[in-house]
Amino acid sequence: MSKIKSFNKLKDFVDKLKPILYMRENHTKENPEKREILVCGGTGCTSSDSIQIIENLRTEIKKADLEGRAEVHLTWCFGFCAKGPIVKVYPDDIFYTQVKPEDASEIVQSHLINHKVVERLLFEEPTLDHKKVEKHNDMSFYKKQSRVALRYCGHINPENIFEYIGCNGYIALGKCISELSPIEVVEEIKASGLRGRGGAGFPTGIKLESASQTPPGQKYVVCNADEGDPGAFMDRSILEGNPHSVLEAMAICGYAIGSDTGYIYIRAEYPLAIKRLKIAISQAEDAGLLGNNILGSNFNFKIELKYGAGAFVCGEETALINSIEGKRGEPRMKTYIPSKRGLWNSPTCLNNVETFANIPAIINNGASWFRKYGTEDSPGTKVFALGGKINNTGLVEVPMGTTLREIIYEIGGGIPNGRKFKAVQTGGPSGGCITSNNLDTPIDFKSLSSIGSMMGSGGMLVLDDSDCMVDICKFFLEFTVDESCGKCTPCRIGNKRLLELLTKITDGKATLKDLDNLKELATTIKNTSLCGLGKCAPNPILSTLNNFYDEYLSHVVDKKCPAGKCQSLLNYIITDACKGCTKCARVCPAKCITGKPKEKHEIDTKKCLKCGTCMSNCKFNAIIKV
Repeated sequence: MSKIKSFNKLKDFVDKLKPILYMRENHTKENPEKREILVCGGTGCTSSDSIQIIENLRTEIKKADLEGRAEVHLTWCFGFCAKGPIVKVYPDDIFYTQVKPEDASEIVQSHLINHKVVERLLFEEPTLDHKKVEKHNDMSFYKKQSRVALRYCGHINPENIFEYIGCNGYIALGKCISELSPIEVVEEIKASGLRGRGGAGFPTGIKLESASQTPPGQKYVVCNADEGDPGAFMDRSILEGNPHSVLEAMAICGYAIGSDTGYIYIRAEYPLAIKRLKIAISQAEDAGLLGNNILGSNFNFKIELKYGAGAFVCGEETALINSIEGKRGEPRMKTYIPSKRGLWNSPTCLNNVETFANIPAIINNGASWFRKYGTEDSPGTKVFALGGKINNTGLVEVPMGTTLREIIYEIGGGIPNGRKFKAVQTGGPSGGCITSNNLDTPIDFKSLSSIGSMMGSGGMLVLDDSDCMVDICKFFLEFTVDESCGKCTPCRIGNKRLLELLTKITDGKATLKDLDNLKELATTIKNTSLCGLGKCAPNPILSTLNNFYDEYLSHVVDKKCPAGKCQSLLNYIITDACKGCTKCARVCPAKCITGKPKEKHEIDTKKCLKCGTCMSNCKFNAIIKV
């Protein structure tokens, strides 16, 4: 495309593109029979053959001579990852889930030709006795969501800049360059109350103001896309599905602070996000929306990608800066802040992906619009990766102040398999476990902190009564021990000692003195570690000691794991349901099962390896764990 050389030209371009995109939802009177089919192109769905689904649909449409009356488009992740691949048909607004490539023929024949919905591919609503639901707006998963960062989720093709522009894309950048001074841009972000979505919650406007007030010279804008929390994929989804929103926001911040260079520090393990970022940067440069003399102005801004090597600690801003500079990814002492002396000792505005994704919407709609969402202290919305023991897993974006109960039981559809809710872990390895006593806590920075947890980047892991809280802590500690950079002693050595104590507890070898040592050491590490990784690593332990101390006591005093998860504390017992088929004895690697054919067998618990092979091979469910 030719370069767009003025803000007015950009607005004209947007006006021409809008009808093309709006036709999908509102349809067109000129061709009432036309169907637009959108297929999810996120990592989860592409790994389940959604690209092949697109190809098969196009082939079947051609076979049925429907070209011109039906079109298939790649689109951004719909967020409902557990039910992917997802196919949505406009203008019927039919939402198909768990579609397979071989379903393409039936969708074309039944839906497009015979106008009959393929019922077997519809979503079954867990909150309505698994009633089939046709439209996504009728699903509990979507009803309470309010999308700002994910505003074009499931609507636009991430590899086509025209679709982003048609949704007012780059209008915010043009408005800043043409109508607002850098100070006015900073003041608008400050007035919105936007706080960092990467975990710390620092006011974004204050960061911009601090960097903008430094003397003219080389300055940088850095996007932290080093998303390392286990189970978190909010930033990845935004970069895969709407990369232009981040590019536009970085350029806006560059204009506000006087920077001409931006870096996106992204995990090398995100190949699809990297691919789409490269496409987006190239398209924006070709359109004159990045590079030199943007929209005919004297403002220049370029963006480069820098790849991370998978180190969790590089999510910490100073470790990230060291990594970009080619140094070892270790945090710096907090003697100064990046907005004053950051990348190569220059003023640096550093935010995470989700934070940036909010900025164009704020500029377009105003600070007061953004403050309509959320709470006074925590305005706006927050994206969470909802996972674990929950019916509806996926990406959810809700106004700050929404309660945990609403997310788990309404959006999430409750706990599957008739199990009971036990806890929810927010903030990933750095967060804490929240019990049923606090399910009505509003989700905001202050409220989560007050109950021993944190917002974090947005991971939300739901646990049921089959989960062991000590084992969960052990899992998170194993992660943080592996990811510690080793620079400071409390984190390098202290977390290893914590993991040893947890292992001792789950092996049934701990004493009450070990529980006291566990709490004391966790508190010391929290107070003395250099960076956020070390300071927050003990959070899961401290919160579970506070909320599930009885469970720790069971492991230490009774030598029992109430959830039946810790193998060293389990015994396998053969019940009266045994038929004496002898299979368990034949597969037992320890040869500790005895008994005659057609008679009840017995397990020598002293010799038992507790591997579970006997239980998994028993056809009569006659072996239980106690």
